Amino acid sequence: MPTSRSRPPRTANAAEGPAADPPSAAASAADPEASASEDAAHGVPRVELYLLRHADAGDPLAWRGDDADRPLSAKGRRQARRMARWLADLGRKPDAILTSPKARALQTATIVAASLAIKPQVDDRLVGPLDHEVLAALLRAAGAGSRRVMLVGHDPDFSAIATSLSGGPVALRKGALARIDLVDGAGVAAGSLRWLVPADAVPER
Repeated sequence: MPTSRSRPPRTANAAEGPAADPPSAAASAADPEASASEDAAHGVPRVELYLLRHADAGDPLAWRGDDADRPLSAKGRRQARRMARWLADLGRKPDAILTSPKARALQTATIVAASLAIKPQVDDRLVGPLDHEVLAALLRAAGAGSRRVMLVGHDPDFSAIATSLSGGPVALRKGALARIDLVDGAGVAAGSLRWLVPADAVPER
């Protein structure tokens, strides 16, 4: 469930059970902070940052080709499709989706973007390393006025930047989605972790 902004950033891990359950569409609609475009405390526009780690791509040691070409496994495709359906049902359509060009990330992004009627943008910077300066550049690349931005990429970069922004340890497993709210005027120095949704927490239909 979304955390309260009156509390300190939540320590979260994608391996958690009930605490990591994805919010429902009804809960999102009922939560005024879930869709607000302005931060009440600062009176300035807020950016919702979505970090989606690529879904399962099998055993990297068993892959004989270039690692950049390693595709999603059958499990990974199922994970991406479940996340895509869940986001579409939730109504959390990003203004932009930027993805790493590596096959497993691009395939994850393509599956999710198709369900949301968005065309993903490939950005080589999402291959890594990802720091606050690169993150700021990616948000600018998403376009002026983008208040809900999804990045699709890799670990350890995503877990590291999520931890740095939220102030508590965050681990994104394959296919997991984190939402971190940033505030314009504060740059990308800090944020509030709102969701951490493991891929397997999203049910099959």
